[in-house]
Amino acid sequence: MRSDVSGLRVSGLCYQVGGRTLLDQVELAVAPGESVAVTGPSGSGKSTLLMCILGLIKPQKGTITAGGREITGLGSAQLAQARRDSLGMVFQFGELLPELTPVENVALPVLLGGGSHQDACLRAENLLGELGVPVGSTPTGLLSGGERQRTAVARALITEPAVLLADEPTGALDPEAKEGVARLLFTAARDRGCALLLVTHDPSVAGQADRRHELQGGILSEAGAL
Repeated sequence: MRSDVSGLRVSGLCYQVGGRTLLDQVELAVAPGESVAVTGPSGSGKSTLLMCILGLIKPQKGTITAGGREITGLGSAQLAQARRDSLGMVFQFGELLPELTPVENVALPVLLGGGSHQDACLRAENLLGELGVPVGSTPTGLLSGGERQRTAVARALITEPAVLLADEPTGALDPEAKEGVARLLFTAARDRGCALLLVTHDPSVAGQADRRHELQGGILSEAGAL
């Protein structure tokens, strides 16, 4: 297991709910610029693992370090700051505000962190341009599925996170858009030095990661280098 503390490290993570063990002493490390895909049956705890890393679910045991900072045990205000500083998240359906333009959606994390409106919008425009999303006044809700998901990736990257998380990011896309978004995620992680942890049911997407793990019965095991 890699041990680079500037990426992502999960150690001894345990989570039970309703008498069911979803995470049982989970160990995982993802180095900067490296990508790891997690597969497994529906309901096996893949999304729960991401929610623990985000601090939205509190594990019963274990530690999580992102970007060199341990985030388990932080208070709500400190956790929110650590999330803004170190973590980027791409959800299956983007979770964008459909009435806002792509620039406004992408700029939002910078604005919420206290950045200036002009700087946030300029950075958002540049990032969207790099990721192939049209910059204009069209509401995000009117973009294609692939363009919306690229916008979601841009929003996750704008704060230059140490760790990029993705929960079924291609699950709602057609085959062509799926391939484009998957390629974008893996390329962005490598080029920007993010530790990418991606949850997916799609073997063709998982196969593009540097490593693949499977989560089943609470146990996370490596499937071998791909």
